[in-house]
Amino acid sequence: MELLTEGLQTYLEQHCEPEPELLRYINRETHLKVSMPRMLSGHYQGRVLTFLSKLSSPNRILEIGTFTGYATLCLAEGLTETGILHTIDINAELEERVREYFKKSSYNDKIKYHIGNAVEVIPQLDEVFDIVFIDADKKNNNTYYDLVFDKVKKGGLIIVDNVLWSGKITLGANDKDTENIRRFNERVSNDQRTEKLILPVRDGLFIIRKL
Repeated sequence: MELLTEGLQTYLEQHCEPEPELLRYINRETHLKVSMPRMLSGHYQGRVLTFLSKLSSPNRILEIGTFTGYATLCLAEGLTETGILHTIDINAELEERVREYFKKSSYNDKIKYHIGNAVEVIPQLDEVFDIVFIDADKKNNNTYYDLVFDKVKKGGLIIVDNVLWSGKITLGANDKDTENIRRFNERVSNDQRTEKLILPVRDGLFIIRKL
């Protein structure tokens, strides 16, 4: 199930900022050469991430789940002059490809690319983050949320992808992935330490502001 019709998705893309050339290239290459290309954020969601990043002018960003680096570069567009983005992915097979993409960008020196298990890497990062983007294995959303929460500054954002799970959240599906996401969403909605809302962008973005 798609949350938006193809026509509406095209209309949204036509009425936001254009997709930068490098990101268009990564988008195309990912769909041609990488398995599960749907994991890529894409034009419209990418511009949403860039917009949120530019509004925040972050000095430190953490991304959990790099994939082919598309969302990484979108978020990097909002970094301050001295800003750094840490991105973590467990898939070493994509490392060479992703590093080449980063080298083609103007943000290469601002990106710290970690290959490893995020549960092990996050505690080693001695940073206070303005934005955290969680887009990795959904079964660990709760774990990642707990690991990053105290590392996010007051007023900072935690953004979680795929929280509508192709609409399955509201269709009564009871498979393990859907149940994990449903429980996570309920937990966040009841977290009094935050303000939050879900944007029906692509597969659902939970925007969480730490109070």
